[in-house]
Amino acid sequence: MKIAIVGCGAMGSVYAGLLASAGNEVLVVDRWAAHVEAINARGLRIEGASGERTVAVSAHTAPPDDEAEMIVIAAKAADVAGAAAAARRMMGEGSVVVTIQNGLGSADVVAAELGGELGAGSLMVGIAGGFGASIRAPGHAHHNGMQTIRMGAYSNAPGGLAFERVERAVGVWQAAGFRAEAARDIAAMQWEKLICNVAYSAPCTLTGLTIGKAMDDPDIGPVSRAAAIEAWTVARARGIAITVEDPVAHVRAFGSTIPHSKPSLLLDYEAGRRGEIDVINGAIPREAAKVEREAPVNATLARLVRFRERAF
Repeated sequence: MKIAIVGCGAMGSVYAGLLASAGNEVLVVDRWAAHVEAINARGLRIEGASGERTVAVSAHTAPPDDEAEMIVIAAKAADVAGAAAAARRMMGEGSVVVTIQNGLGSADVVAAELGGELGAGSLMVGIAGGFGASIRAPGHAHHNGMQTIRMGAYSNAPGGLAFERVERAVGVWQAAGFRAEAARDIAAMQWEKLICNVAYSAPCTLTGLTIGKAMDDPDIGPVSRAAAIEAWTVARARGIAITVEDPVAHVRAFGSTIPHSKPSLLLDYEAGRRGEIDVINGAIPREAAKVEREAPVNATLARLVRFRERAF
C-alpha cells in the first residue's frame, strides 16, 4: 500500500519506520528540513521496543503531487489544520485518512478541513498509547513502549467510513507489527486514553518528573490521581460509554508500562515549544461545562502550564 505520513515527528517516525519495514511504499511530510534531509540521505532510523531498523522512505518538506491510499496525520494538535490541508492534496478516490493526536478536538479540525461528506466518509481516528517516543537526532527516533493503537470511524452516522474499511486499514498496521484494533466506538477509547493523559501530562510538565516518578511521588501522585478521577467523572457525566471502573488503577496500569518516559507535553516544554495542554487537561473543563459542571483540578493544571509556556 502507498502510505503518506504527515507530521514525521517522534510518533510519525515510528509509524513510518514500521509500515515501511512491512513492505509498504511510505513517504513522509514534515517541515523540519534537517530531519527530511537526514532521512533522504541516510534513511529513517527507528530503535526501541520494536527493535532497531533503518528504512528507506521518501521525505518532503511539502506535500508532493502524489496520491496515497492511506494518509496518516501525526502532527501535533496546533498543526493539525495545516496537516489536514496537506493530506487533502494527496487524497485520491478511495483514500483513507487516519488522524492520531492526543486529547480531544483535533479530529473535528481535520474533518472540517477535509470538507463535509468527504471528511466524514474517509476519516478514521486513531488513539496510540504507551509508546513514549522521542527524536534522538534528525532522522533518528526512539520509543520505549509499544502498546495498542485503536482506530475507528470519525463518524458512525450515515455517510461515515464503513467499519469494513476501518478493519482493512487496521490490518495494514497489524501486518507491520502494531497491536492495532478496530473500534466501533472511538469516542469511548479517546476518553479512556485522555484519562491517562491528564494524569501525567500537566503534572510531569510542571515538575520535570518522568511518568513513573510522578505516579509515586508523595506530593505529585495525589495531584495526578485527582486529575484522572475528575476526567473519569466528567466522562461519565457526559454519557461516554467508557469501560474504566477504577480510574486510579487505570492510570497506574498505563504508567507502569512506560515509567521512564516523559509525556510529549513535557518533551515539548523542554524543547521550548508550546504543547497540547488545551486538548488534554484543558479539554476537561470545556467538556464539564457541557453538563453544567466544573473541573477545577484540570483547569488549574492547564492554567499553570499555559503560564509557564508564555515565554515561548
